[in-house]
Amino acid sequence: MQNSKVSADLTVVPDEGHSVTHIQSRRARRDDLQIVRDRSLYERRIKRPFDLVVGSTAALVTAPIAAFIAVAVRVGLGKPVLYTQQRVGQDGEIFTIYKFRTMRPDRRRRAADLPEGAERRSGHKSDHDPRHTGLGRRLRQLSLDELPQILNVFRGEMSLVGPRPEIPEVAEEGGYLDHIRHEVKPGMTGPYQTSDLRLNGDLRDGLHVDAEYVFNVSLRNDLKYIAKTAKVLLSRGTGS
Repeated sequence: MQNSKVSADLTVVPDEGHSVTHIQSRRARRDDLQIVRDRSLYERRIKRPFDLVVGSTAALVTAPIAAFIAVAVRVGLGKPVLYTQQRVGQDGEIFTIYKFRTMRPDRRRRAADLPEGAERRSGHKSDHDPRHTGLGRRLRQLSLDELPQILNVFRGEMSLVGPRPEIPEVAEEGGYLDHIRHEVKPGMTGPYQTSDLRLNGDLRDGLHVDAEYVFNVSLRNDLKYIAKTAKVLLSRGTGS
């Protein structure tokens, strides 16, 4: 009997009572379903060198911008310049992601001003979060706060292109820690990040686009999303 390739998204809802520390055991249960996903030559052999070469070039080109932002954050918000947070990586591994700080030092106190449940919202982007400074809102609008994630790419925890790196608690509460999206490394950009869902949709609405990417990892698609990212950021920067 031949294996058939199924291009569809899959969500396995975890049992209640399990914490984020049980990601690996829950993923083992997903493996028991014997889902077959063919990994292309590009994904197996070329994608990592592609990340390093293109990532190094991008880091050099954006170094002056990153340096300016670092100084602006240091002057406006003080130390530290970088914000760190845990995210879910490939195969459910938890890693530390790097971003430029965009929130005020008293962000925890200001969190009380947010609507109930906002700390576990289904969407991450908010133009009206009172914890963000004017600079922070602009950085988030242009996604420049995510420039330090190139460090995660160099460390092998992320790829340039892939599903959005999710907060463990959000994925836990949403019931998609075992989703097929975690078969690959999360990306600095990708199908969800370049779609309207990023600003206007529920994170769970993007699971199908993540799954579609996972089943179709290719150089062509990665180049497509990188080009789309450049176009989106340019349109945001010019206000068009």
